[in-house]
Amino acid sequence: MDKHQHHNHDHGGHDHSAHEHHEGHGQHEHHDHHAHHAHMVKDFRKRFYVSLIVTLPILALSPMIQEALNLGSFFAFPGSIYVNFLLSSFVFFWGGWPFLHGLYTELKAKNPGMMTLIALAVTVAYIYSAAVVFGLSGKMFFWELATLIDIMLVGHWIEMKSVMGASNALQALAKLMPSDAHKVMDDGTLVDVALDQLKNGDKVVVKPGEKVPADGKIVEGETSINESMLTGESKPVAKKVDDKVIGGSINGEGSVTLIVERTGKDSFLSQVIELVRQAQESKSKTQDLANRAAFWLTIIAISAGAITFITWFGFLGESFAFALERTVTVMVITCPHALGLAVPLVVAVSTSLSAQNGLLIRDRSAFEQARNLQAIIFDKTGTLTYGKFGVTDTLVYSSSYNAEELLNLAAAVEQHSEHPIAAGIASSAEKALQVTEFKAIPGKGATGLVNNKRIAVVSPGYLREKNMTTDDPRVATLSGQGKTVVFVLIDDELAGAIALADVIRPESKEAIARFREMGIKTMMLTGDNKYVAAWVSEELGLDEYIAEVLPNEKALKVKEVQSRGLVVAMTGDGVNDAPALAQADVGIAIGAGTDVAVETADIVLVRSNPLDVVAVIGLAKATYRKMIQNLIWATGYNTFAIPLAAGVLYGWGILLSPAMGAVLMSLSTVIVAINAKLLKKE
Repeated sequence: MDKHQHHNHDHGGHDHSAHEHHEGHGQHEHHDHHAHHAHMVKDFRKRFYVSLIVTLPILALSPMIQEALNLGSFFAFPGSIYVNFLLSSFVFFWGGWPFLHGLYTELKAKNPGMMTLIALAVTVAYIYSAAVVFGLSGKMFFWELATLIDIMLVGHWIEMKSVMGASNALQALAKLMPSDAHKVMDDGTLVDVALDQLKNGDKVVVKPGEKVPADGKIVEGETSINESMLTGESKPVAKKVDDKVIGGSINGEGSVTLIVERTGKDSFLSQVIELVRQAQESKSKTQDLANRAAFWLTIIAISAGAITFITWFGFLGESFAFALERTVTVMVITCPHALGLAVPLVVAVSTSLSAQNGLLIRDRSAFEQARNLQAIIFDKTGTLTYGKFGVTDTLVYSSSYNAEELLNLAAAVEQHSEHPIAAGIASSAEKALQVTEFKAIPGKGATGLVNNKRIAVVSPGYLREKNMTTDDPRVATLSGQGKTVVFVLIDDELAGAIALADVIRPESKEAIARFREMGIKTMMLTGDNKYVAAWVSEELGLDEYIAEVLPNEKALKVKEVQSRGLVVAMTGDGVNDAPALAQADVGIAIGAGTDVAVETADIVLVRSNPLDVVAVIGLAKATYRKMIQNLIWATGYNTFAIPLAAGVLYGWGILLSPAMGAVLMSLSTVIVAINAKLLKKE
């Protein structure tokens, strides 16, 4: 049963092929598809209820039920057999229509599957019973036929509702956008316009508590924005002028004006929806396994049915009716419904689960591969570290100040300088002090008056010029770690030193420890010098590091690690890491932020948090376990149900009726659906 087939099966045989869904990528087509699906759910529900009502008189008119309940001929009247025939014909043709149509579609595609099985079972029962009505000697199967169709319809209805649940996750994402925006007109007035009328470059106002209407950049005001729907991060993020905001996120307490940068299908949210949709449609390796199993079950069902019939009727001399009843039961029981659902449901649940947590899967088979990872290579800058200077150590030489005061004084001077080191010091201070008479010393540092003291933050070169020395061994150690050390002078006295480096993310350490627990080797690939690499590696407890690598050599280094026979993931920020991400078995782009379409990555993480890489691997393992559990459930129950249906235990008085077979079959479908829903992010 290929994917096309699965769609037909989902839609109860309506020939709504998956292809048109593949071609239309926009939300519009997705919406059509979704509406069609919702219509099918309603259709199955209606067919189920109507058929159920018609089944009641069929049961009452069935000679077998009358005997079983000792009703004698309570409901019998002249011609009751024909009334029963007419009612049963209605249930067969109208209630069973999705299955009959499915049989035609599957056989036309030369791919017999679920529908073929159900349709064969009910058709054999119907034709045989009709023949009995019109004179053939034997038993009528009308009540089994009707109850079988009822149970199949309810099974399909439940199954399609759960499939709907999975695609509802996408609908929920699409619903995050507000319906209109407050556009700032040329004369400064605000006009409410529909989202599809917004263009890049338009200015819009977002009031407190409203949803952001499009991706853009703040040009006025500041606020905090809740981006949890995209990143899973519940803490609101502070935003000020020049910061980017994402359409669909929720504005906090401040009113802001933004310039629209991306709308419609270019927007972050549309890209996410498109990625999730592609991932739900992309073939999973396990899916192929399920499809093969479904095909073989069909072959087994038809063969088992034939063998059952020949054995009972030909060799054991049972009546034609008895042999036929066994055959019908075998064919009903073998319907591999649960199998058709086993993998797609888990895929759908895991895809929407990951999207809600800011983990976007672009390639299912690479995602499934993630459970087998043996080594993971991290890019340093921006992945394990923040990619910007920050203070790592403060040394104090003067007894009148503590480390915090020294840092605050240095930051007061540095807040007016453009230099990255200055910015690192300024951003690391607790509070901003006022500075006057600020002056830059080109290439050497800066100086100014803070609290009536002359403060200078200077390079080691400046100290050498002034013949000032420090014999502190810690300075040499810090420099040996590749850190940048600057000195603080207060009124021309050496008061202390500040060491800066690319700051390690607090989550990196925990992530590395978790990989170690999983038995995965951790490595770092960086263009930075070997001293910095050694320091970061030691701080985090990495297994290996490769330093001073040029961007174009990164992919080669990944290849070298793979040549040791390891399954390797590469994690980087996606810009200069693209070739390495493509080379790795699993490429993970981290911190994609507002640019989701990182073309070469298999998995895109919205946040720059290495712990999300741990989450992806955990989810990959959990997803695979669920798929295997479901496949075992879906095929395993057949191993004991088929022999029972064929009448192996008949000698002990144990026989499985067709209706009971259908109940068992629906039960396995429901178990598989519930099991898929129980998938959690570990």
